[in-house]
Amino acid sequence: MTADGTTKSPRGGTVRSRVRGRYGARGHTGDARGADGATALPSTDRRRLLLVLLLAVTVGVFTATVPLLRDWFDLRVYYGTVDAWIHHGGRIYDYRVPGTTYGFTYPPFAALGMLPMALVGLRTAIVLALLLNLAALAVVVGFLVGPALRRHGWFGLALTACLLPLFEPLRDTFSFGQVNLVLLALVLTDARLLARGHGRWAGVGIGLAAAIKLTPALFIALLLLGRRRRAAGVATAVAGAATGLAAWAAPDASRFYWTDALWDTGRVGRLAYVSNQSVQGVLARLAAPGEPSRALWATAVLLVLCVWAWRTSRALAADDWAAAFALTGLAACLVSPITWVHHLVWLLPSFAVLLRHRRLRIAAALYGVLCSSVVWLWFDDASGFDGFLGSNIYTWITLGLLLWLPVGEAVRPGTGRAAAPVSPAVGARRPAERHPGGRRARVTRRHREAADPASPSGADPNDVPQVRRAAPGPP
Repeated sequence: MTADGTTKSPRGGTVRSRVRGRYGARGHTGDARGADGATALPSTDRRRLLLVLLLAVTVGVFTATVPLLRDWFDLRVYYGTVDAWIHHGGRIYDYRVPGTTYGFTYPPFAALGMLPMALVGLRTAIVLALLLNLAALAVVVGFLVGPALRRHGWFGLALTACLLPLFEPLRDTFSFGQVNLVLLALVLTDARLLARGHGRWAGVGIGLAAAIKLTPALFIALLLLGRRRRAAGVATAVAGAATGLAAWAAPDASRFYWTDALWDTGRVGRLAYVSNQSVQGVLARLAAPGEPSRALWATAVLLVLCVWAWRTSRALAADDWAAAFALTGLAACLVSPITWVHHLVWLLPSFAVLLRHRRLRIAAALYGVLCSSVVWLWFDDASGFDGFLGSNIYTWITLGLLLWLPVGEAVRPGTGRAAAPVSPAVGARRPAERHPGGRRARVTRRHREAADPASPSGADPNDVPQVRRAAPGPP
């Protein structure tokens, strides 16, 4: 018993302080402030339901008035390409959407993966693409914040269902019929395998994603930087095998893509178009109506990659693979010649890292900007200082996250204290630790709970896709 009437806890601190740390200053899960000063969520089901209904109405009004819906344009490119190739004897890279100059721009293996569309009509293909994207989104959200959502039950799921449709890259991915969410799910599957120590299959998802679209190939460099040579080898072998399969199935298309189409960015769209939120897009809008300097772009890309390598090395040194994967997604968006707004779904892992570090205000502010469609205000004219800032604002967000995304120790929810470092090698054995008196410290369920009272398994619920190794408890 202490002087103020509280009781000492065997886990350290007082019972009262532990109750406050876990439930807030009022000792229950009501409207209170946690140790980080953030206001707690509504305390009753009625208040939660009212908040969800208010958000649902807001989302409905917003999506009916603000966003530009894309009429499944990219999906119609995919469908038309496969239909012309299979049913009309056309060539993959010759097809154009009627009335436009746009055609297929991905590697030939992507066309092979889309062959099932040749068996159905366009409307059925749209429905299947919606279901596939919803499934991929569920996988991505589950990997990034799944345990936190389960902790909040139906309320957490409802809030997420309301907030995600506001995110412009997600809206565009669905309304274009794009494949970005599928690629992100494949890459995060490998992150999950590494986090759980199942290295045998790690790399397959990254390899497939790189064969479908070249940008995810940067994750192979991440595996090499993190000394995951087996996973990097698997990813390279899978990407090579998939590319070889496409060359066997469509040799002329493969030859044309790797020698011509790959280097012709005009097939994808105008570099200066306001939706291009890469470094190349910034330079193109500065040089418009002229062409941006290729030497300047190459220099900028090299600088971005150096910053990525430096920051990722710091994350890996802290065993923070969640931050390392997030930083790689950011760098891939910046160095790609063209990064349309819908490609920015690769920023979602960065928001998960911000939440894990309790940077709630920063996450909310950046998320709000990425929901606003603000870059389209400079659709017609991106000149002047305001155009330089406003038309590139998504690029500035991506660059800012690459420079300042927190890495390493995270704050445990409700405690205000740092969590232990995280590691992908969950299956790796930890050297035995001994008590000063010579007894071996046993890592038991009680000790794992002591390491993180908010999680029965001892894992930090916000460390996703990583799982923190259990810390030894008191002897």
